[in-house]
Amino acid sequence: MKSFFQFISESAAQQATRLGLEGDGHGGWYKDGEFVAKTHKGSLKFYNKRQKVGQQDPPQTDKEKRLSAPTSAPAAPEEKPEEDKPVEMKPPEVEKIKGTLTVAFGRFNPPTTGHEKLLDTVASSSDDGDYVIVPSRSQDKKKNPLDADAKVDVMRRMFPNHREKIVNDGANRTIFDVLKKAHNDGYAGVRIVGGADRQKEFDKLVNAYNGKMYQFDNIEVRSAGDRDPDSEGVEGMSASKQRKAAAEGDFETFSQGVPASMEKEEIKKLYKQIRAAMQIEEGWRMWEIAPKFDWKNLRENYIRENVYKIGQFVENLNTGMVGEIIRRGANHLICVTEDKFMFKSWIKDVSEAKKPPIVSGVPANQREVGTDAYLKYVQKMVPGSD
Repeated sequence: MKSFFQFISESAAQQATRLGLEGDGHGGWYKDGEFVAKTHKGSLKFYNKRQKVGQQDPPQTDKEKRLSAPTSAPAAPEEKPEEDKPVEMKPPEVEKIKGTLTVAFGRFNPPTTGHEKLLDTVASSSDDGDYVIVPSRSQDKKKNPLDADAKVDVMRRMFPNHREKIVNDGANRTIFDVLKKAHNDGYAGVRIVGGADRQKEFDKLVNAYNGKMYQFDNIEVRSAGDRDPDSEGVEGMSASKQRKAAAEGDFETFSQGVPASMEKEEIKKLYKQIRAAMQIEEGWRMWEIAPKFDWKNLRENYIRENVYKIGQFVENLNTGMVGEIIRRGANHLICVTEDKFMFKSWIKDVSEAKKPPIVSGVPANQREVGTDAYLKYVQKMVPGSD
């Protein structure tokens, strides 16, 4: 009898012959008409978890047959219980009674004079003043020191002309949440306004899921203009520069990034609030607080795998999406959300995040009140409610 090491050194065809398997000419191998293995990188890959190397494949269960059936001759699937059937991604049918909603979704952490230009562009780009400003819910001491409530409060005082359009809604965690709400509210189209560096990212992402998570007749992604971080005035102001100034204790530079409409005492209060939230202490690192100003050290720590490892969860700070890292590129990450949506992020645009909470018993894409899955889940928890 051949040893285990002799067995695995054989080619796939030799292994299959020894086991009495018949090939289909396309890499698939059968035993008495049952699909049991496939050629993978020169060796046999078995589709039965109970397979023992060098021995005959034991009979498959019905479930194993369904999982291993080749696409050319699929096994007839058994009827699944209603709650186990996959749910097709399709937005609810809603009568389109409104025109186009103009949207700005962003971190605004902290809000600056540069954001005032963005908000003015959103307002001027809108149809009859129909627009919303949606700050993300991101919060951490390094890149997002202000929590959502504090951020919205500051924005409403800083930008009084847009006060009523600034939304504070815990359900708006991602750009998808904003678009789904617009769909459910009956809008026929959306116009997303953001920085030029994010235009391509938003355009590709939001169009990819039109007809699946929401349905719009038209989706437009418009740039609010470029910003030069080295320039003076509004064009050079950014949240990164504000965090950098706060971390360095530079109140003068910080105050230049706040609209003149705010009183000096208000600016001081915001400055202290941000420094306290960032928990500035000896040994702080610029690449964690404002990576655009210390790209070299961010890249070095990434290459050494000090940050953003496979299996960790991160949040895309532009879209609000949280996902698990499944691949590390040269300077980008490929991540997958709990809803199985894949997205790409540059390492400068993410922050570490916690794994999203799971609502047991309800499919991830049907966790809204009013869906059939949610109703069935609640009914199971209440005896006699059937």
